Amino acid sequence: EMGLPLVLFLPLVLLAGSGVLFIYRQVSGLWARSAVQNRVVVITDATSGLGKECSRLFHAGGARLVLCGRDWEKLEELCEALRGVADPSKTFPPRLVFLDLSDINCVQDVAKEVSDCYGCVDVLVNNASVKLKGPVQSLSLELDKEIMEANYFGPITLTKGTDRAATDASLTSDPAGPGPSPTSPSGEAGISPQRCRDAPADAASKHAVLGFFDCLRAEVEEFDVAVSTVSPGHPGEAPGLTPGRPAGAVFFRKPAYGSHPADVAEEVMRVVRGKRPEVLLLDPLPRVALYVRTLLPDLFFSPLSIRNNVGVR
Repeated sequence: EMGLPLVLFLPLVLLAGSGVLFIYRQVSGLWARSAVQNRVVVITDATSGLGKECSRLFHAGGARLVLCGRDWEKLEELCEALRGVADPSKTFPPRLVFLDLSDINCVQDVAKEVSDCYGCVDVLVNNASVKLKGPVQSLSLELDKEIMEANYFGPITLTKGTDRAATDASLTSDPAGPGPSPTSPSGEAGISPQRCRDAPADAASKHAVLGFFDCLRAEVEEFDVAVSTVSPGHPGEAPGLTPGRPAGAVFFRKPAYGSHPADVAEEVMRVVRGKRPEVLLLDPLPRVALYVRTLLPDLFFSPLSIRNNVGVR
């Protein structure tokens, strides 16, 4: 007699929990959008899948967008698309800046140009990167250097350029003044989405940039500058660089599995509002593997060692 009510009760609990979760996500999303209104948001690769989704969300939230990218025509197309779907009385026309992070000699000048668009930078979304696939023995050292230039030195050069302007403004602003706004750089979030399971040079460059942002987080905390890293799951197969092909191809395509750009963009919005230092958007199995690697490294690497030994034989 007690079995039937219990069978009916469990689906109701699951349904109620799902409803509460849905409402929470909707409310948190609206709250995050309200937090970016009037703030200056720079997106380093606005024409990628993730960049487009972030552009759409931040633009709808009333942010002052600075859209960067290597393809000027695609930037203009994106700008027109954003203007066509948003209320012009509640949004700002995006500013466009040509940016190729693999060209380090120009990044410092671009950093100044980005900062000059509105006089400051409130949110810097470092989502541009180069994708590289292939065994280590088939990749030249020159290609490894190109990957490091684009995925590490490019983002940190741009970040240091914009952070320097933000820090200078923080030192001269009134500490008791208002919160984050286009005229106050406090609360800036340098978002750096990363991916795993790439070629050694690609993975190494992304490990390096994560380490940089981890150190930067502690260094700029006294200036009320927040640094966050968002690490989505592997986005699935995407066209990669081949040996001899110039670096600079930015990617983030619609994945067959892993984190979808729209979901990552929503999380980026929440990170800007909550200023969380690190966010992992992983499927259950990769998440468990990450914990195992941290807590039980011998157990994690033993299957890899066995597989490699078999391969050598």
